[in-house]
Amino acid sequence: MAHPTRIAVTPGDGIGPEVMAEAIRCLEVLRAKHRLNLEWTRFPWPSHAWHQEHGVCWPQDALDQLREFDAILLGALGDPGPADDPERYLLPDSESLAPLLALRKGFDQWVCERPARLLKGARQYLADDRARDVDMLVIRENSEGEYVGQGGRLRKGTPDEVATQVEVFTYRATERIIRYGFEQARLRAEDRVRQSRTRTFQTHDGRVCESQVCLITKRNALGHWGDLYTEVFETVAREYPDVATHHELVDAACMKFVQSPWRFDVVVASNLQGDILTDLAAVLSGGMGVAPSCNLNPTDPTVPSMFEPTHGSAPDIAGQGIADPTAMLLTTARMLEWLARKDPALASAGRELFDAVAADLEQHGGPPRGTHDIGEAICKRLQP
Repeated sequence: MAHPTRIAVTPGDGIGPEVMAEAIRCLEVLRAKHRLNLEWTRFPWPSHAWHQEHGVCWPQDALDQLREFDAILLGALGDPGPADDPERYLLPDSESLAPLLALRKGFDQWVCERPARLLKGARQYLADDRARDVDMLVIRENSEGEYVGQGGRLRKGTPDEVATQVEVFTYRATERIIRYGFEQARLRAEDRVRQSRTRTFQTHDGRVCESQVCLITKRNALGHWGDLYTEVFETVAREYPDVATHHELVDAACMKFVQSPWRFDVVVASNLQGDILTDLAAVLSGGMGVAPSCNLNPTDPTVPSMFEPTHGSAPDIAGQGIADPTAMLLTTARMLEWLARKDPALASAGRELFDAVAADLEQHGGPPRGTHDIGEAICKRLQP
C-alpha cells in the first residue's frame, strides 16, 4: 500500500480551533466515503497557549517535525481572545505571527495564492452588478521583497533612534513568480473553457486573449525593484503570446480593484503589495470569512505547503461558537486539490468539498449561523 498523505493540523489561536474542528469533521467524512489514504496529526503549537506554558511559540525542532508532512493546515495565529478578557495572555504581533514567516521561509513557500471569486450567496460589497463577475487570482511573491527581514534599529529607545528595513529582490525569485502567474493564467483559461464561461481580454496591439496577467509595482517611486519586475515580466511574457498582459501601479490597482474588479484575471505582486491587495480582493469576493489562502512551494515536493484562511484569529468572537468556517473549508478544499499531485484521488474530494461549501453558501448565505451548524450542514451534503 502506498504511503499515506499526511497533514499537520495546527489550529493555533482564537477562532482557529473552532473552524479547524469543522474542517476535520469534513475530512473525516470524505476519508470514510472515498477510502482516502489520508491521515493527520494535531499540534498544539504554534499558539499563545504553548508560549504561555513554554515561553516560546513552538518547540525548537518545529520545522523538522513539520517537514515530515505533505501539507500544513493552519487555523489562525494572533490575539487568542476573547477580546473582553483583559487578563488574557497576549503577545506582540511580531512574536505571535513570527512562525508564519518562519514556515514560509523554512519551506520556501514562495507562492502565496489567493483566489477571489464571488460565489452565489456571498455578500456583494460593490453595488455595481458587474461585481458579481469578480473572478481573479492574486499571486503574491512570498519569499523575499519587503518581508525579507533585513535591517535593524540603531540607538533604540533614544531620540536619535534609526530604524532600517531593507527590501531584497532577486532575479530568480522574480522570474519564478511571474512565470507561475502566466502558467496559472493558462490553466484558468482552460478551466473556463471546460465550464463554458470563457472570458476575453484585449492586448495592447488589439488582439483578444482568453486570459490575462497584470503585474503590480510601484516603479515610479521604487524604481530599482520595479524596473527589475517590469523587465522580467516583459521577457517572460514573450513566451506566452496567448496571454494578455497589463501593468498597474499599486495605488492605481487598489482603485481599480474597487472600480472594475471584473477586468482582472491573474494578478502578480510583491510580498507587501500583494499582502494588501489580497485582503482587498477577499472583500470583493464576499469578505474574509469566505476567503481561502495557500502558501505553496510548487518546485520541491519534499517540503510541505501551508494552507490557511485569511480571517485571522478574530478575538472579538473567539469562544462564542459563531465564527464562520467557510473560509477554512474552502482552504481545506484547495489543500486537497493541491495534494492530488501525490494522490490523484484527493482532487475529486477537494472539488466535492468546494461544491458542498458553495451550495451551502448559495442556500444559506445571509443570516448568520453557528460554526457547528455550518459544519454539520456541509457534512450532510458530503454524506454518501
